[in-house]
Amino acid sequence: MRITAVTCVKNEGPFLLEWIAFNRVIGVTDFLFYHNDCSDGTDALLDKLEEHGLVVSLPNPAEGRNYQMEALKKARRQPVVKEADWLWVADVDEFLNIHVGNHTIPDLIEACGDPQCISVSFQFFANCGVETYEDKPVIEQFLWSHNPDVWASEAAIEVKTLVRQDFPLNYYGAHRPFHDEGELPRRQWPKWTDASGRDVPKPFRKRANKRRLRKFPAKGARDFATLNHYALRSLDSYLVKNDRGDVNREFREFDDTYWRERNDAAYFDDSILRYSKKLKAEMARLMKLDGIAELHEASVAAHRARRDALLEQKTYQDMRTQLLEASPYPPHEEVVRELIGLPV
Repeated sequence: MRITAVTCVKNEGPFLLEWIAFNRVIGVTDFLFYHNDCSDGTDALLDKLEEHGLVVSLPNPAEGRNYQMEALKKARRQPVVKEADWLWVADVDEFLNIHVGNHTIPDLIEACGDPQCISVSFQFFANCGVETYEDKPVIEQFLWSHNPDVWASEAAIEVKTLVRQDFPLNYYGAHRPFHDEGELPRRQWPKWTDASGRDVPKPFRKRANKRRLRKFPAKGARDFATLNHYALRSLDSYLVKNDRGDVNREFREFDDTYWRERNDAAYFDDSILRYSKKLKAEMARLMKLDGIAELHEASVAAHRARRDALLEQKTYQDMRTQLLEASPYPPHEEVVRELIGLPV
């Protein structure tokens, strides 16, 4: 079975090898990376991995801001996508944690009854008080998340989707594929399940509610798999990520809502550590390839150097202080606690 992962990256060099190794462990056979405007050596590391036959590395075709959608549009023409049995569109901070069989994608597909689509619910992992970036597996550093059934006061949580080649596709979205079911008789609708093998909700698949285009209730939807999302990582890495996404913060007020919503450490979950031994073995194998360790170490050094440069700026000093002092409760929970007289 050929399974191709497609992703877009910018300045993710320190995290590439873990993500590639992890996905190889769970059954991904091919990788298509689109990169843009990298200053930490991400593009050089990907190009070297391509020389070793491990990935396809391409500059992002987008000319405006819509980098991901432009890349997904172009991706359909690439042989590594056209020849795949399944496509997995995900980001480098997202790890598919499979709970059945040998914990691989083929096991997940079998458990779900071999559908044409499987949408897997996010579980956002908190920063867990980790301030300093360390060059070690992300999945081992962050083991606390929100209640998996509820995030940011909502029971509906975003998904990412595995798509089989015969899905009647109009276009790939970042979270789900799109097609027009109105053009198909009901008997030809694709079989589309959640990560418990249940049919996804009709409003989700039919796009009946714009607020639910990429999410549905997570309760009961994660029996066979969860998508661990490490959106924050360490405080150091979050500052660098923030800089990557907004290169000029001067005269702009920083909003810590994104951090606080995802820094909800209410639930301990170390189930993904089942992969640690195989992950480290695969990372070690990749590191031994010619030129890979050197380029990885260069990206790590660039990541730390960028952090140091940012912390010379008062705006980033203030941002760091604000995040360290931020309430440990997401905004909605803080409001509730205030109303009922609990400390915040």
